[in-house]
Amino acid sequence: MNLLIKSATVLYPGSPFYQKVADVLIKDGFIAEVAESINADVDVFDAAGSYIAPGFFDLNCNMGEPGLETKEDFSTGLAAAAAGGFTGLALMPDTQPPIHSKTEVEYILNTTRNKLVDVYPLGTVSYKREGKDLAEMYDMYRSGAKAFTDGNNPVKDAGLMERALLYAQGFDALIFSYPEDVAIAGKAKVHEGVVSTLLGMKGIPSLAEELMIARDLYLAEYTGSPIHFSTLTTTRSVELIREAKRKGLRVTCDVAAHHLVLTDEALLGFDSQYKVKPPLRTQSDIDALLQGLKDGTIDAIVSQHTPQEKELKEVEFEIAAFGIVGLQTAFSLAVQAGLSAELIVEKMAINPRKVLNVQTPDLTTNKPANLVVFDTGQSWTFDKQSNHSKSCNSPFFGQNLKGKILLTCNNKQVFTN
Repeated sequence: MNLLIKSATVLYPGSPFYQKVADVLIKDGFIAEVAESINADVDVFDAAGSYIAPGFFDLNCNMGEPGLETKEDFSTGLAAAAAGGFTGLALMPDTQPPIHSKTEVEYILNTTRNKLVDVYPLGTVSYKREGKDLAEMYDMYRSGAKAFTDGNNPVKDAGLMERALLYAQGFDALIFSYPEDVAIAGKAKVHEGVVSTLLGMKGIPSLAEELMIARDLYLAEYTGSPIHFSTLTTTRSVELIREAKRKGLRVTCDVAAHHLVLTDEALLGFDSQYKVKPPLRTQSDIDALLQGLKDGTIDAIVSQHTPQEKELKEVEFEIAAFGIVGLQTAFSLAVQAGLSAELIVEKMAINPRKVLNVQTPDLTTNKPANLVVFDTGQSWTFDKQSNHSKSCNSPFFGQNLKGKILLTCNNKQVFTN
């Protein structure tokens, strides 16, 4: 694979060409040369007006395989990831069976080996994600699991979470917490507030998220263990993480891209495509999330890609499944939220790898070409023709979005939109 990328603004931190326009020559999948101007007898990709950066890395991606391939299989899911600029992703264990033993970890790694997108399976904290007994975490770690989470099942038992944090310390693994107190959230479907009152629906209060964050921060402090919180949505959640970081706790967190642009007012039409969990909150919460990204409180932006079959989404709001397909829209939503290209690269490419302790690609000679080329000003339409996922559950389906991924490259493979 030989390619010359011309006139791209470099956003690889540490590169001598950072924020400068340069040409990048790729030969046999490796960086051959980076210079102000290069001439070579290879295919040329004109990237004038665009940026080149390390390929994005997603810390929260759901796919159906194994067991739920009608939602998404690796072929379609990884194509959607490449189209969204991702060259790496952490795979949530919400499958059938869950990723709760080395068998599932090894199956995923063997099935996805040498693809354009690198896949990092996350093992479960508890056996079958039931929240009762610890899963075979060390066996999964030895087989390649990078971290552990019960996915969208919060670990309700504080004792189990404490044991998981302590156990993971022994082999320097990371625990992800999905912060929801189910006793507070109950079976509600939307954020508790003015909109839920107008809709006549029981709401999920912000307290449900914040209580669990407070609990797990106490446990992380007590055990001295690192912890990562998935998909923050509330003002108080950001404040709790900010204070924990000030105290020196080893805590990181992320936010889903759609929580940066959508409020619960989108639900006034009872459109089930806007039904996500955690639920859409308020504009003041969005403002706090954006501030948290800018001041370093929130480490990463994730897609929270959650494919669902049509028959699970195109039904009454109350019984519809949660989630949207987010791999192809995450970057555009970050642009829509008003974030700079430099900050997007930090939150979608650099920091996610730091969280999982994965080496960040660099733009130096003889290193593998792991990169994305994107244009923050160019628009595209997310529709049947451009969608690579097996599912199409997204409120952005059919919309014109600003911020386009032009090219994704990794493992000697290239994807262009």
